Amino acid sequence: MQNLKKATLAFCLFFGPLIVFADDYPINKNIDIKHYSFELILSDVTNEILGNAKIRVLFKTAGIKSIRLDLINKTKERQEKGMQIDSIKIGNIPVLFTHQNDEINIILPNSPLANSELLFSVKYHGIPFDGLKIGPTILGDRSFFCENWPNKARHWLPTLDHPSDKATSEFIVTAPAHYKVISNGLLMEESDLGNNTKLTHWKQSVPVSCWLTVLGVADFAVKYVDKFDCKSIETWVYSKNREAGFYDFDEPTKKVLELFSSYIGPFAYEKLANIQSVNSGGGMETSSAIFYSDKLINGKRDVRLRNVIIHEIAHQWFGNAVTETTWDDAWLSEGFATFFTMLFIEKAYGKEAYEKEVIKAKETVFKLALKMPEFSIISSRSAEKGDVTSGLTYQKGAWVLHMLRNLIGEVNFQKGIRSYYTKFYNANASTDDFRIEMEKASSKDLKSFFKQWLYQPINPTINGTWNYDAKSKKLTIQLSQTQSGDLVFNLPIEIGYCIKGSNKPTILKMNLSKKQQIQSFTISGTPEKIDFDPRNVLLSETVFVKKSN
Repeated sequence: MQNLKKATLAFCLFFGPLIVFADDYPINKNIDIKHYSFELILSDVTNEILGNAKIRVLFKTAGIKSIRLDLINKTKERQEKGMQIDSIKIGNIPVLFTHQNDEINIILPNSPLANSELLFSVKYHGIPFDGLKIGPTILGDRSFFCENWPNKARHWLPTLDHPSDKATSEFIVTAPAHYKVISNGLLMEESDLGNNTKLTHWKQSVPVSCWLTVLGVADFAVKYVDKFDCKSIETWVYSKNREAGFYDFDEPTKKVLELFSSYIGPFAYEKLANIQSVNSGGGMETSSAIFYSDKLINGKRDVRLRNVIIHEIAHQWFGNAVTETTWDDAWLSEGFATFFTMLFIEKAYGKEAYEKEVIKAKETVFKLALKMPEFSIISSRSAEKGDVTSGLTYQKGAWVLHMLRNLIGEVNFQKGIRSYYTKFYNANASTDDFRIEMEKASSKDLKSFFKQWLYQPINPTINGTWNYDAKSKKLTIQLSQTQSGDLVFNLPIEIGYCIKGSNKPTILKMNLSKKQQIQSFTISGTPEKIDFDPRNVLLSETVFVKKSN
């Protein structure tokens, strides 16, 4: 019975329709939030924030009687942290609402007409349980830094906290005057209000998912590094780290912006700021204003920081401008940013440096696969229920793009990438959307490729032998797929051999689409060296040896 199930899975995987997943967030396709304006008051006396969110909503259809938003409740389980709503209004008119189970349900007094807009004002207060971190930096100074990914914006902002909804936004922040405030977009106002307070207003006119909105409030030193496409390149670091931080972030930001704009398409946002923060990881790709862990700043321009900078800037294209529609497809963000980090390394630092990154990623994939044997790149995932990514999302996702690039060729790959980016620029996309654009660019049917690498967790393992008959001048290759279960991959195989006097290997190609396969090639002389996958373009664990007599 178990073997029958496995055989059925294999049949469906390679011959049936594409598997469809979807996270179970309650997406309302009848409304579209067009703009958020977050007015916030921050203090050094208390961790409580005072907020007034103005939310402009487009109603696509008539007859809608209520809308829901995400906002975390204040509860005993959260140590009395969370948000409390003071009032909700449409224009100046108060409306009925409930705020329970971390959801706001707003009752509409009248059903809006189709294609009409309403402006909601949500006045609230509370101490954030998560999402907005209020506390000391690594240097011990008080600060305010958000960390919204993947669904923590709701801890301090009333939003539709899901990647499927994109909106423009602005932050209007009143805070003690000794702080500097950074956020998405362009600085609209910075005014001294007296009484040791300052108002700072940032506005982003490019729509993003709410987890990409950003706020940082700290004792910053600011450097205006350069311009790119008439847009400011900036560095924001703690004043005490001014010298080291400015040095660390001066490179390679502009070069990355130039390459990705040329290779992929236009940079979407009004500026690019690299920001030292209390971010708990390496970096967070918030649009136009990227957070980096304060632990990375040391004035040495470490390769680790360099690669994080490249990765987070790559996200401005993939994850930010083109955003996955659901968390099922999170690899469209993290796998892409990881691969395009490798691509920049190849273009900037050479093929050998790229190959080292590819090899490291491959090793990581197989180590993680042992720990997470059931993890497939695409699966039904919800941020409300658990993690939406793992290391495999990053490294195997990047390897899928590496293999796809080799399969369809560099010219077609770039053509497909540019087409995908153009079509879904400042919008949402799915893996099928990406596959279709790559099929158009390459004139290849890529369904089998995508299914075997993305929609199931198993990776191929191959045992192979070779034998050369000097009399017939035939090289015989025997390969077996030995991965667990009945799943059979369709794999393009390359065998490289060198004969005496040759410096460059000759590449033989075969297609392994069975559990076992034997193929012979006539070659010009006795091979001195034979390698399986000499260009490292196949994600497999392989043992390949000379056949014993």
